[in-house]
Amino acid sequence: MRAAFARPLPGRFYDRPTTEVAVDLLGRMLIRRVPGGFSFARIVETEAYTSGDRANHADRGPTLRNRMMFGPPGTLYVYRIHQVHCMNAVTGHGTAVLLRSAEPGIGLASDPRGPGRLCRALGVGPAENGTSLADGPVRITGAPPPGLVVDRGPRVGISRDVERPFRFAIRGDPWVSSPRPRSRGRARAQRSFAQS
Repeated sequence: MRAAFARPLPGRFYDRPTTEVAVDLLGRMLIRRVPGGFSFARIVETEAYTSGDRANHADRGPTLRNRMMFGPPGTLYVYRIHQVHCMNAVTGHGTAVLLRSAEPGIGLASDPRGPGRLCRALGVGPAENGTSLADGPVRITGAPPPGLVVDRGPRVGISRDVERPFRFAIRGDPWVSSPRPRSRGRARAQRSFAQS
């Protein structure tokens, strides 16, 4: 596990189209440094928030809340909503991928199914906002398993641009949050940043 934590995805991994990154994060390991070691989970569901997207927190420009979304690709953006925190991987100037759900691994004491539960399970909160996914306390590493099949569908929990099929999930995975996406076709998993 220490070897995996020492080889996080580099900043350039995130410096690509947001929907591409959202698909390519599926199946990778989300690792959190904790006292005495690490806890981790495997990402099974994501959502993309792009430019010109009215559901995007950064749609109207930088604010005190969303300013981390304008940091370099690979910045962790953590925000609070409905008394829970959610985390995003910044992909560009005001764009990001919401980490929606994960399969639990070692060190998780609660169910990481859903964005708020995922943050709670990994102990991610305001202190991690603005840290680097390349060398901060939360990192993403590894490669998706071969033959990964990804479903895509509309995002949930939003009221604007709801029709965009920017929610991505590993097909058939029991840790995908409800309601499950009704696929509008497969999203092709990327192999350009495969990492052992």
